Amino acid sequence: MNLTVLGAGAWGTALAVNAAARHPTRLWARDAAQAAQMSASRRNAHYLPGVALPDSLHLDTDFDTSLAHARDGLVIVATPMAALAEMLGRIGTRAAGVLWLCKGFEPLSGQLGHELARSADAGARVGVLSGPSFAIEVARGQPTALVAASLDAALCEEAVDALHSENLRIYTSDDPVGVEVGGAVKNVLAIATGIADGMQLGLNARAALITRGLAEMTRLGVALGARPETFMGLSGLGDLVLTATGDLSRNRSVGRRLAEGLPLPRILAELGHVAEGVPTAPMVLQRAAALGVEMPIVEAVAAVLDGRTTPAQALEQLMGRGARPET
Repeated sequence: MNLTVLGAGAWGTALAVNAAARHPTRLWARDAAQAAQMSASRRNAHYLPGVALPDSLHLDTDFDTSLAHARDGLVIVATPMAALAEMLGRIGTRAAGVLWLCKGFEPLSGQLGHELARSADAGARVGVLSGPSFAIEVARGQPTALVAASLDAALCEEAVDALHSENLRIYTSDDPVGVEVGGAVKNVLAIATGIADGMQLGLNARAALITRGLAEMTRLGVALGARPETFMGLSGLGDLVLTATGDLSRNRSVGRRLAEGLPLPRILAELGHVAEGVPTAPMVLQRAAALGVEMPIVEAVAAVLDGRTTPAQALEQLMGRGARPET
């Protein structure tokens, strides 16, 4: 099977490295200078230092050529969420199947990936690949499990055929809504746990935030049409635990630095990577408000991000909420 990965960031490169061991794989980079450097050094030094690119992985900057390579195979979009709509538009009907790796609500429309795809082409064979995964560990071949979710069962099986290996397990799901909501909201909740860790609130507080955050995630997902059991799987609880506790988490890092009192623009500039939880937080609140879903932790994070409150004030507001049944 021919594979094309669109986007040479950390996650796109990591998955391409993994796939190239078994299939003819092309990695498309938007930046010609980056592609030239990667071709010369056989490294993606900025995103995955120390990881060698296999000789079998072909690097390309020509979008049409890259897309044609996987005309009858699988195209994987590995851009930030803000670029997904553009990518789907450029791909059009030129791919037999498309999966995306990005997680979040699109910053302008507030839509999830499957909603963007439906708007572009209601009949397209599309899905999402998500789950608890730090790119550097995937690139190193460390054990990882992901879930491919689509209403097209055959596309899910194609994802398994393309990517399942001794180091990378691919499960399947027919609940793309739940998988996408989990992948989006967990980034916002990771900012919350990062703030708590930065304030040295302790492990009890972290556990409470993760657990109650999972409840918020599930409420929103169910309201959007997801199944509640999806949130106990890889793309829900699994990804939330990893992103909220792992030292490699960009979103948790943003939270920790907010707790130190650093301004958000400086944090994002120094991070050097996209932290999807930042643009996703207001979109989550927007969708939740339209559905009448209460999400106090996400609301607190959004207020800290836009400067309406401090981490200490957000904590006071959360702890000052009245007692209620857990479920």
